[in-house]
Order: sequence, then C-alpha cells, then structure tokens
Amino acid sequence: MFIYILFSLPALLLAIIAQIWVKSTYTKASNIGSYLGLTGAEVAKAILNQNAVRDVKVEITEGWLSDHYHPLEKALKLSPENYHGKSLAAIGVAAHEAGHALQHNKNYLPMYLRSALVPVTSFGSNFAYVIFILGLLLMKFVFIGKFLMIAGIVLFTLTFLFTLITLPVEFDASNRAISILREGRFLSEQELVPVKKVLTAAALTYVAAAAQALSLLLWAVTEYKRSDD
Repeated sequence: MFIYILFSLPALLLAIIAQIWVKSTYTKASNIGSYLGLTGAEVAKAILNQNAVRDVKVEITEGWLSDHYHPLEKALKLSPENYHGKSLAAIGVAAHEAGHALQHNKNYLPMYLRSALVPVTSFGSNFAYVIFILGLLLMKFVFIGKFLMIAGIVLFTLTFLFTLITLPVEFDASNRAISILREGRFLSEQELVPVKKVLTAAALTYVAAAAQALSLLLWAVTEYKRSDD
C-alpha cells in the first residue's frame, strides 16, 4: 500500500490542482462577454463553415463541461452553458471542439490513433487494476498469478499510451482554436488572454491523466518485480 501511495500521490495532487485551475479560469472567463456577442454554438458553426466542413453537426449535450467532439457521429457536442453562452469561456471551449472536428477533417494521425485505442482503453481503465490485484492475490498459484499480473500491466500500458497520444490531440486542438479565433477576428488580442488561460488549464487535466496512468503502470511493474523476489 505504501508503494501505491508513493507512486499515485504526486499524480493525484496534480489532478486536484488541474481541476481547481480549470474551475477558476473557466468561472472567470464565463463572466466576460465577447464584443461580437456570438454564442459558442454560433462560433463553432462559423468555424466549420469557414473551413468548408459541412458534414459536422453542432448539438447540445447535458452536463457541466461535457463538451466533446464525437468522430463516429460527426457531431460537435456542447454543454448548455457553452452552446447558448456568449462568454469568452463558451467561445474558447466551442472553438477547441471545432478544432477537433478540423483534425478529423484533415485526417490528423494522433486523433485516429487515439480513436483506435478507445475500445481497449475503456476496458483497461475499468478492469486493469482489478485484474492486477487478483493476480497479486493468486500468486500462490504462480502461473495464474503471473499471467493476471502481466495482463494487468499490458492494460495499464495501453491506458498510458492512450493518455499520451491524447496530449498532442488536445494541444493541437487548442492551438487551432486560438489561431482561428485570432485570424477570423472572432476575438481581440485582449479577449484571447483569458481564453488561453482556460484552454491551458484544460490541457493540464490531460497531463494529469497521463501522470496518473503512468503512476499506476510504474506501481504495477514494481509490484510485479517484487513478486519475483
């Protein structure tokens, strides 16, 4: 248990800091309206139209900050506060998700790699820990125990790779968003400052997720090596 805490605590602290920063920057930017007075949905649609992306729908989805782009449905889904909102936060988030739609349209490789890992990662994130712990508990049956531990390590590895590939996907979408908002004159340079803060804080949450996945992988490898001693 001590080794688990040793590996997981720094990543957990980073995740907490990231969440606090996201909430703080988003709340501040939510209280600042843009000079054009466009909603997040209107900005997203305008970005798609400007880039000749005609087959992506802009829809509303339930949940706070549940915004995402769904490549299989070709749908850009915005939470109510960002779909209807006219704040800098709403526009920044909408532009970021539009950036994902542009990645899809341009066949951005890291995005396709991430999508390919989704099914395995979904299973791994839910069961890797259980499978590995079960392997530890069954170490008296050496073959079964080691097999389950190795299976857990493989799933931890795939989950970490998923979070690692997610980083360039998210950073690129944010860079596209800032560039488009600037060049399309959706926002002034002054208005872009809080938007950059929101997107940077959001990016840190993905860094924290990668750190957490890495900490679990390192813990599992360490425990596996100790079981051989």
